[in-house]
Amino acid sequence: MADTFHIKEDSFWAKLAAKRMKADKMAMVLGTTIHLYNTQPQEFLRNKRWLRHELAHIRQFRQYGWIRFLFLYLVESVRKGYYMNRFEVEAREAEQDPFLEDKYSFIPNFAQSENLT
Repeated sequence: MADTFHIKEDSFWAKLAAKRMKADKMAMVLGTTIHLYNTQPQEFLRNKRWLRHELAHIRQFRQYGWIRFLFLYLVESVRKGYYMNRFEVEAREAEQDPFLEDKYSFIPNFAQSENLT
């Protein structure tokens, strides 16, 4: 059975992350929700590398739990920086895993389901 995930469009948290990282577009994960800023779900879901990267973070949240994962992620970022953070390294490696998407199902909200058809 596949794990499920949701997408939150125009996310406040993703907007903050985009500003911090000086990025035009942003996707970030909190739990089982992928938060998007300045990108539409259709665009995000078509970009397999980007999707797999974020699915890897969902897997990490599930593996460690909310509090532990956020703590470990913060410690890694402080010690090694964003790029060398082991959770980001793992997520970049997952971008090449063609089977990762098969382990997850997207559960759209009503507006998203109308736009995805």
